[in-house]
Amino acid sequence: MTDVFVFFNEIGIISQLSSAQLQKVLPDGLHPSHFSILNHLVRLGDGKTPASLASAFQVTKATMTHSLKVLSQNGHIRIEANEDDGRSKLVYLTESGAACRDQSIAAISAMIGKNFTQEQIDQMQKLIEPLAAIRTVLDENR
Repeated sequence: MTDVFVFFNEIGIISQLSSAQLQKVLPDGLHPSHFSILNHLVRLGDGKTPASLASAFQVTKATMTHSLKVLSQNGHIRIEANEDDGRSKLVYLTESGAACRDQSIAAISAMIGKNFTQEQIDQMQKLIEPLAAIRTVLDENR
């Protein structure tokens, strides 16, 4: 089991280091957690409740509410009443939010191109499928 710990420890360190690099290329006022929300809405679709987003990111509702407030103030999302139940709200990505996400990915890609050789990038691409399988297991067992 020690090897499994080392594996996840390396992923944790990579996550920390890559988040610090990501912060350097994101637009002013946008944090990696905000970018993650925009990316989530692009990948999985919008129209999610704040509570479902908090659950997906495993943060408190208050933390998610704060992040959504920042994204809304910057025009990256809009929050509307849920017409189905009249109580909850739904989060929608705006054109500005999609553009911000795309610009951020372009900046991240440029950073990756400067920091890694093509051979290293090819190695990372080979890891995507096995890492996605691990993520699926962890997600199903949270």
